[in-house]
Amino acid sequence: MTRDRYLKMCEQLGKDPDPKEIPPDMEDFPEIAVLAMTTFSHLGDRVYPDIGYMGKDFTNLPYYIEQYGIEDQQLFLEILTYLESRAIENSQEALKRERDKLKRKK
Repeated sequence: MTRDRYLKMCEQLGKDPDPKEIPPDMEDFPEIAVLAMTTFSHLGDRVYPDIGYMGKDFTNLPYYIEQYGIEDQQLFLEILTYLESRAIENSQEALKRERDKLKRKK
């Protein structure tokens, strides 16, 4: 949910927005986090049949680090690996749901 959608929803429900529940916008993040999220979206995916999503292909990562002039590479990589771990986890959960759904149909 975006900030705008949340605010519209609160307006439609006639309730005051809770600052703790308002989703952040990209401007709310530090520049290095925005660059990491942008880089993450540009990196290719490693997907294998019967296994699914295995993470990102970091082959082009040095190019992005140089292109964006990343100084704190350790933090940049920590953000990228966090994003990757969340994406893998979400993919595994989706595959499990699909397998369970197929098992129920049999």
